[in-house]
Amino acid sequence: MPRLIGAVQTVTFTDKVNTFNSSGTFTSSPLTTTVDYLVVAGGGAGNTGGGGAGGFRTGSSFPVSSSTAYPITVGAGSAGALMYPGGGGGRGSAGTPSVFSSITSAGGGGGGGSGLSFPAEQVGGSGGSGGGNGFFHPEPVVGAGNTPPVSPPQGNPGGSHGPGSWGAAGGGGASQAGTPVSGPAAVGGDGGDGSPSTISGSDVTYSGGGGGGGDASTASGGAGGGGDGGNATPSPTYPTRNGTANLGGGGGGMSINAVPNTYAGNGGSGIVIVKDPKGTFIASSVWDLRTQFIQKKANNWY
Repeated sequence: MPRLIGAVQTVTFTDKVNTFNSSGTFTSSPLTTTVDYLVVAGGGAGNTGGGGAGGFRTGSSFPVSSSTAYPITVGAGSAGALMYPGGGGGRGSAGTPSVFSSITSAGGGGGGGSGLSFPAEQVGGSGGSGGGNGFFHPEPVVGAGNTPPVSPPQGNPGGSHGPGSWGAAGGGGASQAGTPVSGPAAVGGDGGDGSPSTISGSDVTYSGGGGGGGDASTASGGAGGGGDGGNATPSPTYPTRNGTANLGGGGGGMSINAVPNTYAGNGGSGIVIVKDPKGTFIASSVWDLRTQFIQKKANNWY
């Protein structure tokens, strides 16, 4: 019995970029065996120290099965810490992880606190990138980045706080550690810069650390969505800045002399991008009916 066959066909594959700003499902195309990916976790919250950036992981030619559904988890940024009357309390909370297949990026560590009754929590939290140390912690211990460890590293440590400083340290970013503070200057440390990616088709920087709080002047968040730190001079209500949503930035820290019952910066949510190199087919001539059916059903034929 004769079959209805189209003319000789030329097929071109084009990239299909799947961007997840919230959790969902990636389904690979029928002929796909590898993909490129970017997985950025949620940023850590500030306290007085800046929050650490969410972990940044990217790769190419990652093996997948064709026509298979993969759950995607996009990590949330954590809420900024509350300034209690008389001091900053415990450290900020960590961001939450983002996941694609076997790739997990860790949430950013929270910024170190300043409450004298919470000495252990004056150190920034560990995570994808570590939170910056808060006021009153003159030790070299810092919030560790790349925790848990992966290769290449997903982030960097937060900054340290030296003796006598009236500023708090910046949170770590994907490509740079948070800036430390030392000496009598009442200035917070800048957040560490993040890392760029072009997987979306545009050059975008992700996972910047939050700036630390200071009394005299503000500190900048790291490139890649890190929130700026706040200060207490000249205005005690100068706001900290949140990490940018879907960039995984750490939240900005606040001054130890910030108005009570105000909040440090929130961490920014993460993002997952999966680029399917065989995601869209373009045929230069007529396809047979079976191929048309398969590709139309897979939403790959336009």
